[in-house]
Amino acid sequence: MNYLGIDTSAYTTSLAVVDNAGTLLWEARRVLRVPAGGAGLAQSAAFFQHVQNLPLLVAEMPSCLWMDLAAVGVSMTPRPVAGSYMPVFTAGYAVARVCASAKGIPLVQTSHQEGHLAAGLASAGGPSAKEFLAVHLSGGTTEMLHVRRQDSGFAIEILGGSTDLHAGQFVDRVGVRLGLAFPAGKALERLAECAQAGAAALLPSSVRGMRVSFSGVETAAARLLQQGVSPADVARAVEGCIARTVAKLVRNGLEHTGLSEVLLVGGVAANRYLREELARRLGRRAALFWAVPEWSRDNAIGVALLARQASSGLLF
Repeated sequence: MNYLGIDTSAYTTSLAVVDNAGTLLWEARRVLRVPAGGAGLAQSAAFFQHVQNLPLLVAEMPSCLWMDLAAVGVSMTPRPVAGSYMPVFTAGYAVARVCASAKGIPLVQTSHQEGHLAAGLASAGGPSAKEFLAVHLSGGTTEMLHVRRQDSGFAIEILGGSTDLHAGQFVDRVGVRLGLAFPAGKALERLAECAQAGAAALLPSSVRGMRVSFSGVETAAARLLQQGVSPADVARAVEGCIARTVAKLVRNGLEHTGLSEVLLVGGVAANRYLREELARRLGRRAALFWAVPEWSRDNAIGVALLARQASSGLLF
């Protein structure tokens, strides 16, 4: 049997199909278009692009996969908490409900964050414990989570996170200042490879307890550019700031909970420098598990896996 996942996040339209073994059979996604020089999209503009993308992606799905479809999963909200809502997810829900109704199969409703966790667990090979810490780093989320596995999905407690800008917003806003296209993550990472030694320390970490703030360091990064610091050095400074901030946040979470396994997911968590630095800073304190880069960014793979879990009881 196969399971279809649909996810319509702030910047990506995505469909994915997994089989009964949890193997990815097919995936298609489209990153939403942001006007040149822009640093984001209004929800109405993002919704409109999802409405355009979804029929095209559905048409790309191989016909043989529809034959054995057992359930459709869809992300309904950003997070599995009361009051969590973004209009973009209603586009995915509309198509998911039509697909499930046409096939006469269950519709499994989940959240974007749970999809990230499921994709991370499936691709990272852990954590293995029933309870673990997770760090969700993206354009729309910077959170430290206490995660408990359940028979269907997860019970998630938010321990801390950003009070203003998210890590991905920090990257994108500085990236746009540097003349990079939005979203700027990949381009900023490539630019930072040309930085001078020591550039990672040009911006301070930005965490107090479980609270993170990136608005001040975004302003500081703009000042570095005004002072003539090279774009490559500023790019590496942004990476260094995020790495030290997340390392401190994780250490605080470990001390607070007594847990020892940490899953890191979200688009920002795909950054190679961040992975290397956190392994160096935390490797002796915790077991770190990373979603593979292509499963770390926004996608519907985890949503499909959650549909499989809810329908068959099979865990990742």
